[in-house]
Parts: sequence; C-alpha cells; structure tokens
Amino acid sequence: MFISSAFAQTAAAGSDFQSQLYQYAPLILIMGVMYFLLFRPQQQRMKELKQAQSSLRRGDRIVTAGGVIGKVSRVINDEEVEVEVAEGVRVRIVRSTISTVLSKSDPAAKDAKPAEVEPAETEDPAAKKRRTPTSVK
Repeated sequence: MFISSAFAQTAAAGSDFQSQLYQYAPLILIMGVMYFLLFRPQQQRMKELKQAQSSLRRGDRIVTAGGVIGKVSRVINDEEVEVEVAEGVRVRIVRSTISTVLSKSDPAAKDAKPAEVEPAETEDPAAKKRRTPTSVK
C-alpha cells in the first residue's frame, strides 16, 4: 500500500547488458582509433629504426639523437660505431643514439677486381708503345 508497484518490478533480462554496452562503446571506439592512428605507426617506425641501426656499415651518413651529422667510419661491435663528424675527427657512439640514417652507402661488389694501375708518366714513351694489353674482352 505504501510501496508503489513500480519500485517492486525488476528490469528486463537483456536491457541491463545492452545499456552497459552502449555506455562503454565510445570508450572502446576511442581506444581502437588511438591504437591504429598513434601506437601502431609508432611501433612500425621504431621497428624500422632498429633495423636501420642494426644494418649500419661504413660510409652511411647518420644523425645522432643530439643532432650531430656524421659518416660511419667503422663498425666496432654490436653496440658501438665510430663516426667521423668532421675531417679527421672521429668519435665512438652507441648505436641506440642514432636517430636517423640519412643515406646508405652502396655495398661493394663481391666479384669486383681492383683497378689496374696506369703506368707512371715518367716512363720512357717508347716503352709505353711496346706494351700490349694482357687481356682483351
């Protein structure tokens, strides 16, 4: 008599789950968008940077985290490289401080033969004329 019958009734069985789903759906959607727009591209960039750092070789131009531009003069070990920052100035740095690889050097060909040395100009000109090429292709 004092209690209204509206307070005594229970909610329908499926409506409670649906209301919670509608309540958390925007939060789940925002987290999904943030993953695909922020976190995933950052992970891919970090993976590319790690791969570039591990494949460094002599002659590559790099930028360190401090903004110093240099050329790799020697790979010391898995952790360190020697970088030439100016002519005759070489510093040892840790690979993880390399932030960008500006340009990669061309790998040396495996079957490349050393260039033949031209005879000096001080030789007798007549001796040059008598010399024949050793191999003609």
